[in-house]
Amino acid sequence: MNFGTWSKRALTLVTTLAAAAALAMSPQAAMAQEAAADVTAPLPPAASAPAIEAVPADGLTAESAPAAGAYQPLGTDMIKGQPVDMGMTFQNQYTDDGEFALWMHDAILLPVITVISLFVLGLLLWVVVRFNRRANKVASKTTHNTFIEVVWTVIPVLILVVIAVPSITLLARQYETPPADAVTIKATGYQWYWGYSYPDNGGFEVVSNMLSNEDAIANGEPALLAVDNRMVVPANTPIRLQTTASDVIHAFAVPSLWFKLDAVPGRLNERLLTIKEPGIYYGQCSELCGARHGYMPIAVEALPRAEWEAWVREQGGTVVGDPVEETAAPAAAAPGEAAPEATVS
Repeated sequence: MNFGTWSKRALTLVTTLAAAAALAMSPQAAMAQEAAADVTAPLPPAASAPAIEAVPADGLTAESAPAAGAYQPLGTDMIKGQPVDMGMTFQNQYTDDGEFALWMHDAILLPVITVISLFVLGLLLWVVVRFNRRANKVASKTTHNTFIEVVWTVIPVLILVVIAVPSITLLARQYETPPADAVTIKATGYQWYWGYSYPDNGGFEVVSNMLSNEDAIANGEPALLAVDNRMVVPANTPIRLQTTASDVIHAFAVPSLWFKLDAVPGRLNERLLTIKEPGIYYGQCSELCGARHGYMPIAVEALPRAEWEAWVREQGGTVVGDPVEETAAPAAAAPGEAAPEATVS
């Protein structure tokens, strides 16, 4: 084979290899061009990055700001029922029964007691002055006086009748049966703290312990009365307050609400309670229940109904009227019906 023939064959081989290489590289080049086009092309509106909203100076966005009707714990300016310095009478009352009882005390009992005490004191002083040994050397031998005996029998009876009418009225009011739509709250006494459960709202329970004196004073609340979790209730709403105990006898008592009910193990007591206005009301266990009897206070926080419902939802509870989430069970395949086969793409 001469040199010219060999060179032609070599040139033909090189040309064939170059064409094959170009053909093999064409798909990768096309894919690289498409990728470059995707990178440089603008994103469609649906795939655009979300815009970053400006955050207010207080750090709260519209989503994090409390919505209207949301639960907001009451501040110390809403404390209404608590002991006061130099107090000489009952605390201010915030229930209808409490107002009636306070009126009965101030308008009936106190005047009657005052008049009787002053009258008896006057009689004693008169007897001391008029019938002492120096002024009356000869003692009287009178043993009976019909008029005086009738008077001191009839007048006390009339006084008792006057007192009995409002007293029986108050007793009847205190044992009025709660209406069917009353909110049920169960207070359970433990040694030594309280637990508040809400059977009508999912059955959750809130445990309430007394704060230390330092924490209470730092919060602006009264020492030995402030707690970590208050009993939150709706204001202007009938409440069916039930009491029981898990160990020994306790007593749920809030003076400013004119409410006191024993909490007895194995027994469920209940009474109607309607708090007239929002506020914070303090009480204490009033039954000697052990070494730390004086360290299980009661703090009742009454809220407007909408805020109370928001609080219930925050605790994981439910409110009447909330939509019930129904979990749909998967439909069972009919007998003999084969399940669809999975397709592999």
